[in-house]
Amino acid sequence: MSAARLRRVAVLVLEGAKPLDVGIPAQVFTTRASMPYEVRLCGAAPGLVTGGDGLSYHVADGLDALTWADIVFVPGYRFPDREDPPQAVLDALITAHDRGARLAAISTGAFALAATGLLDGKRATTHWHYTRALAAKYPLVKVDENVLFVDEGSMLTSAGAASGIDLCLHILRGDLGVAASNHAARRLVAAPYRSGGQAQYVPRSVPEPLGERFAATREWALHRLGEPLTLETLARQAAVSPRTFSRRFVDETGYTPMQWVMRARIDMARELLERSERSVEQIAADVGLGTGANLRLHFHRLLGTTPSEYRRTFAQGE
Repeated sequence: MSAARLRRVAVLVLEGAKPLDVGIPAQVFTTRASMPYEVRLCGAAPGLVTGGDGLSYHVADGLDALTWADIVFVPGYRFPDREDPPQAVLDALITAHDRGARLAAISTGAFALAATGLLDGKRATTHWHYTRALAAKYPLVKVDENVLFVDEGSMLTSAGAASGIDLCLHILRGDLGVAASNHAARRLVAAPYRSGGQAQYVPRSVPEPLGERFAATREWALHRLGEPLTLETLARQAAVSPRTFSRRFVDETGYTPMQWVMRARIDMARELLERSERSVEQIAADVGLGTGANLRLHFHRLLGTTPSEYRRTFAQGE
């Protein structure tokens, strides 16, 4: 992709910025053949920014990068509930949003977005430790403490660092399609898809061997999507009762087993639509949905579009 077509990503490093939060968008959207983005790290001004955890950052750009960017990431920072970012930073975020840039916060970066007023009346999340503080400081924001990330269109927020990866992969799926996001997930050795509605943490202990067994069962299922897969089949593979499997599966993934299987089948269909010339009928059979009509039904229900329209949008070479 030519430089003129690169999507522009600015990572706004604020005082006290958390190193993992800064690194996630910088690494996920790194410019390479498979990732047509240009990334700039910026601050309130060019130069040294004192970060959290004993690290500092030297950023080449100031707030002018926000006038350039298509997406602005605000990584989490220390003590967000004590003091708002400088007014110049808030004004620059508002101006970027007004001209059409998407604003995406990782962890406590949501406080900076909330301080602009742009989250008023919208759903948002942040790290579970700070959700009550966010709701108390910005009562017009609809804080959801039980999700990994929230997509409100031009405003996106996520929980802790790991869910920042989920948010970035979610953005990649929307921009470039599922094949690109899966490629990035493999490069990062990350889960290719976790539901934004999944709980931030499991409030009760889940035995580690069972968790490992379920991961193996999901991997087993991914290689057999073209075959009949029922709750009983999956539970038998995991060597637990269907009731136990269903309950624990929701804890781990945010989906019921059958919801997860359907999304896995649709994701496989998306990748085949992007990377092959197989017909919709053939793809429906490949992914275990039987008929083209069945594929179209579930595809539209989950993605709001048709397989043919999806292919026109994301087919390689277009």
